[in-house]
Amino acid sequence: MAGAAGALFLLLPLIGLIARAPWGKVGSLLATPEIVSALRISLIASLSASALSVTFGLPLAWLLARVPFPGRSLVRALTTLPLVLPPVVGGVGLLLALGRLGLVGRWLDAAFGVTLFGTTTAVVIAETFVAMPFTVVTVEAALRALDHRYEDAASTLGASSWTRFRRVTLPLIAPAVGAGAVLAWARALGEFGATIAFAGNLAGVTQTIPIAVYLQLQTDVDQAIVLSLVLVAVSVVTLVALRHRFMGVS
Repeated sequence: MAGAAGALFLLLPLIGLIARAPWGKVGSLLATPEIVSALRISLIASLSASALSVTFGLPLAWLLARVPFPGRSLVRALTTLPLVLPPVVGGVGLLLALGRLGLVGRWLDAAFGVTLFGTTTAVVIAETFVAMPFTVVTVEAALRALDHRYEDAASTLGASSWTRFRRVTLPLIAPAVGAGAVLAWARALGEFGATIAFAGNLAGVTQTIPIAVYLQLQTDVDQAIVLSLVLVAVSVVTLVALRHRFMGVS
């Protein structure tokens, strides 16, 4: 009975969205210029964040899994900090570091005239910050679970470290890398706090789907519901697609 009550509690928000959704107007609500723009920015930024998460997260995962060094546990903890840190706090930190008056941002502005706040690039950076830990954790776990005998065999046959990684290790952990990329993309697509704190809310530039949901909730509830269902659908599809890897169920 308690289990059923717990399941109902978790499903209740979704049931509320589905019951209240204006199904007859979904197409027209998604076709408005503001929403199309938010969808476009969200897709561009989240896919870019996913690509960056793999680009930088894969070497970091390798470092944490395979290279012993002093303070590795601390580095691992700091790497996964965005998983538990309130996103808006991360956004404030990014603003103080990379904003126009930030530690690095003031140098970028003075040396190159580069200002990140209010740009789509800032959205990508904020989303990468919150999404990359998903890639790191997933890939590191795969590297730790990998059977080293395959790599040892390649080494005895004369394969260099790079060849061993490219021809043996990477193909073996490819499913984990793909799963980490998908998780990072889904997390980036739903990011709100860090984005609005670091990138701001400029229609057509930094306004993503989650920000549009928040704004539309105050003016057009139907549109907010439809956009919320888009994000729910992405989350459900992602979880179903990755259920074998993380839940061990069919």
